[in-house]
Amino acid sequence: MQPYPGPGGKWQISTDGGTEPVWNRNGRELFYRTGNKMMAVQVTTQPGFSAGKPTVLFEKEYAKSEFPATGTAYDVSPDARRFLMVKETDQNTAAAQVNVVLNWFEELKRRVPAEKK
Repeated sequence: MQPYPGPGGKWQISTDGGTEPVWNRNGRELFYRTGNKMMAVQVTTQPGFSAGKPTVLFEKEYAKSEFPATGTAYDVSPDARRFLMVKETDQNTAAAQVNVVLNWFEELKRRVPAEKK
């Protein structure tokens, strides 16, 4: 980790590597992925930078970002209590049929008439 835009030092957060970093909205915690593990580390920036020991939040196989250095395949709720993860489906259980509805707005107008003023 390093300040952006510079100047400043650099700090190593993980000894096991990590991808897809996302800041907690409170700015005091960093989430990232290491393999199938979702990690969290407490961070303080005042009066100087320090990072706590990374902890495993949960471990499960989820889709990974195609561009892990710049993008994520997950998001964190504003209160950081829930994670939205992308899960790949098994090809054998994928839907065998796709329905496409054309002119659905016209059908909606027909079924739900506008209110009279």
